[in-house]
Amino acid sequence: MAEAATSWLSYSSLIPPNLFILLTVIGLALAWRWTRLGLIVATVGGALLYLASMSVVDYLVDYVEALAGAMPILPAEAPPGAIIVLSADYQRSDVPGQPYTVGPMTLERLADAAREERRLGLPVLVSGGRPDRVDESLAGMMSAVLQDDFRVPVQWREDRSRNTFENAAFSAEILRRAGVPSALLVAHCGDMARPLWSFYAVGYPVLPAACCLRPTDRWRPDGGYSLSVSSFFPQVTALLVSYRALHELIGLGWYRYRYRHRESGPGATVGPGAAGGSSGRDCWVSRCSLATAS
Repeated sequence: MAEAATSWLSYSSLIPPNLFILLTVIGLALAWRWTRLGLIVATVGGALLYLASMSVVDYLVDYVEALAGAMPILPAEAPPGAIIVLSADYQRSDVPGQPYTVGPMTLERLADAAREERRLGLPVLVSGGRPDRVDESLAGMMSAVLQDDFRVPVQWREDRSRNTFENAAFSAEILRRAGVPSALLVAHCGDMARPLWSFYAVGYPVLPAACCLRPTDRWRPDGGYSLSVSSFFPQVTALLVSYRALHELIGLGWYRYRYRHRESGPGATVGPGAAGGSSGRDCWVSRCSLATAS
């Protein structure tokens, strides 16, 4: 019960904009008894919610991507011998007999993995456990889509994990047993910081494969933003962007605290040799470097 409560607090209520909405509601409730205090809390919550809904939060995405690029990566003794695809989301399916299938973000990762598999010819590992109240694992859904829709065979399925750290620990365990010394890691650029830290922590070398495409209507050729008055108006899409960016930042901090002295399954250790790893910035353009190597 305590673990479930901790999980809910860390991944649901404390991830903005949920936290900002919660603050606003709490402030309004307090205002019935303590007017000044309640209005202050509600104002702070509302102001933060407004900030999170402005398109200028793309600056935060920049920071998260830079953070991922600065993550340390263990040096590998050989080129990647497999492709690891991490799950992201799922949704209800319209196909009879198939209640759930992969969501849009997971589908993008599978498409990227399919391209890499055809280009490099490496075996694929899909990673994702079973969500609550769902009978099939995310790895099972991913495997079905890769094989049926992309005609890409799946060599391994990691279906025990409950979060990104366990994705890394259990995937590393499978690949070590298969004699694969390192792997190519497929995830979104803005979601890459936690996976890279997790694989670094469990002592398994991975090379990130991420394609970061920025919308041309918000970016100038010199690399800066083209701000306008509308950039400061609230937008629903900006809430999603800020949610993902803050989820990554808060999640990374939580992982560093929660798993600082823990192992997550056989073979998942934080070894002393990890300190000798190289910066992820050197390998962030892995798509180009792998193409040259192949």
